[in-house]
Amino acid sequence: MASTLEHTKLKFKLNTGDEIPAVGLGTWQSAPGEVRNAVKVALQKGYRHIDTALAYGNEKEVGEGIRDSGVPRSEIWITTKLDNPWHKRVEEGITSSLQSLGVDYVDLYLMHWPSSTDPNDLKKHLPDWNFVKTWAEMQKLPASGRVRNIGVSNFGIRNLEILLNDPSCKIVPAVNQIELHPNNPSPKLLEYCKQKGIHATAYSCLGSTDSPLYKDEKIIKLAESKGKTVQQVLLMWGLQRGTSVIPKSVTASRIEKNYELDGWELTADEIKALDSLTGRFKVCGDAWLPIKVFFGDDE
Repeated sequence: MASTLEHTKLKFKLNTGDEIPAVGLGTWQSAPGEVRNAVKVALQKGYRHIDTALAYGNEKEVGEGIRDSGVPRSEIWITTKLDNPWHKRVEEGITSSLQSLGVDYVDLYLMHWPSSTDPNDLKKHLPDWNFVKTWAEMQKLPASGRVRNIGVSNFGIRNLEILLNDPSCKIVPAVNQIELHPNNPSPKLLEYCKQKGIHATAYSCLGSTDSPLYKDEKIIKLAESKGKTVQQVLLMWGLQRGTSVIPKSVTASRIEKNYELDGWELTADEIKALDSLTGRFKVCGDAWLPIKVFFGDDE
């Protein structure tokens, strides 16, 4: 953790040498008609990391919001992701995303899930393909200049081991974007990523819509004692664990409030109190995928 209390200026250095902004705007479940303005508001507030994905269906609007903001492209970190049915078409996937976003390159391109789904039948996994082969294709992208960094998302320890130990793996993922909040803290997975030099970005860091975390009495009392919102406390917990955070909102006031993280932090005891919460839930499971990707071994 940097000694400065200017958390919104904080960046985390990746294994490539690039630096990812610590606080970003997530756009999952941001409906058309909402996300363009959300991105504009976020960038004008000071956010410099925008996270999207081909699967979200909103890359075009995200790109419009970026242009509406007036913030130079060079100052913005853009993350997008390869969708599961596109695993055999990595080149087409990044081309599609760049066209939709209206940019020449992205700062980070992630394999969204370790599931190579049959595009003709989303309930089936491709019989002749897997995420190791997908990664072999993704490794070709940085040389093109269209992708600055490559990484993965929703990879647990078991699948990271498979990937990193395969002879075809020449590039260690720069980032693993995973669900992280006090009710899904995944300390073993975080420690594993740290040992391998993989930065972790926390998605659903607020527990998503109607989060049970918003009703947790311990968090509410802690937030009140600090004069902060529950959301701000959850984001600070993530930052002080060494992860970047990408809270999602389309409401201007919440987007702005979520960015007010400078000049304060949680004490060691307050972090310990959040670490000790016993409730457990996942916003994103794997039941909808044709294969299992979570094995309950990351706690």
